[in-house]
Amino acid sequence: MRILIGNHIDPSIRNRGDLAAWTQRVLWFAADGDLVVLAAPPDPQFLPYLTALTGVDPAGLQIVVAPPGRYGHRLLDPASLTDPGLLAEVTAIIGGAEVEEVWPLWPSPSVAAFADALGLADRLAGAAFFAQGGGELVNNKAVFRALAAGCGAPISPGAVVRDPGEATDAMESLLPGTGGVLVKQAHNGAGVGNEIVLATGADLADDHVGARHLHRLAEGRAGIEAYWAQRWEWASAGGRYPVVVEEFQPDAVTIYSEHHVTDTCVAPAETGQLLFVGRRLSHQIVPLAHVSEISENARTKLVRGGTLIASAWRAVGYRGRLSADAILTADGRVLFTEVNAQVSGSLHIYEVIARRIVRTAETPRRTVVEYHVPPTWAVPDFATFLTACEELGCGWNPEQRTGVIVSMPVIPIEKGRAQFVFCLAYTDPAHRDAVFAALDDRFAAIPADQIGPDPVGIAPGASS
Repeated sequence: MRILIGNHIDPSIRNRGDLAAWTQRVLWFAADGDLVVLAAPPDPQFLPYLTALTGVDPAGLQIVVAPPGRYGHRLLDPASLTDPGLLAEVTAIIGGAEVEEVWPLWPSPSVAAFADALGLADRLAGAAFFAQGGGELVNNKAVFRALAAGCGAPISPGAVVRDPGEATDAMESLLPGTGGVLVKQAHNGAGVGNEIVLATGADLADDHVGARHLHRLAEGRAGIEAYWAQRWEWASAGGRYPVVVEEFQPDAVTIYSEHHVTDTCVAPAETGQLLFVGRRLSHQIVPLAHVSEISENARTKLVRGGTLIASAWRAVGYRGRLSADAILTADGRVLFTEVNAQVSGSLHIYEVIARRIVRTAETPRRTVVEYHVPPTWAVPDFATFLTACEELGCGWNPEQRTGVIVSMPVIPIEKGRAQFVFCLAYTDPAHRDAVFAALDDRFAAIPADQIGPDPVGIAPGASS
């Protein structure tokens, strides 16, 4: 038996709101007889759909819903993991069974406390490190720059700054490089915590970059100072964390190298590509070896650098899954940008869907892309989407090993609209693009000009 915990980053670090559906991706990793702790009951449509694909008997899963705590089942309250009632329920389920592993999505101190309370601290890899708040340390983008630089991994020119004065100096020195910089919050994901800042007159493509915000500076140092007067509070999360300022790399491609960090070694797991549309995360592709635009030399640099970084994280005490994110620049450099020392949103795609279900290592070759449902799509519910896939001939076909696999519960946003992600197994890029175009034609109902990242701080007379 394993105990899997569907948690996310602790709200004390960054409050993400409602993550009950997103954290149910932990179910992709469950095997017969496992115990799964969730923030909310599993989605009644998604659980049988998922287990039919993984071959797990849902009746054999022991699912425990944590007490609502402070967040009302929207996300797992860390304090709920040591709730006496929860501990008693888990203890009763375990009975005399052997627990092989405690496996959380996020390396929280609360998971270490949970394992310790059950007498299972030795079954949580990295327990002592996590108990002392190590999970925050190794997922902090400012700490990343220090450790990556220290172990010799290539990173973009930049600085970690701790007040608006330092930030102004750093931005002023970096802007002449390419005409733009990225400002990064220490804790955020999928580009939401990034802001592109462009110098006066700079004309750089930015649609492909993960950055929710865009700012065009007024002229001179005064324009930079005005920017930080406006944005320091946001960038530093109210002064709680240092801020990263780094040189913007035009025309770069976002890639990643995932690794498994254990007590004895660092093992490369997979490589992939992240793609952004309108500066929002749109889709990711695995394996990277099937992406012809990325050379073998670039992939080698990516894995080598990712292994170097993962080894440094192992040296400080981290254990578990790790994604080293990077960009491939227009001149062929691989520069590392951050580390997600947690079960990332990629693991279920490549380890379960791509390798076990689609069997991407077999011939004929298949590749997997996971799409975020575009904000222009009006998909009302799970059943409507699956029905449309069947009608369009792109439903999952296990014999052909192609088609759509919904990879998380469908979250209703408003009447007629829902948010979710789905995978597509495809033969070649033309096949992939044709399927997406057919789905887009079916569901696109919201004008694109009504949606997009909101530019902030636009200088007078400038356009976004």
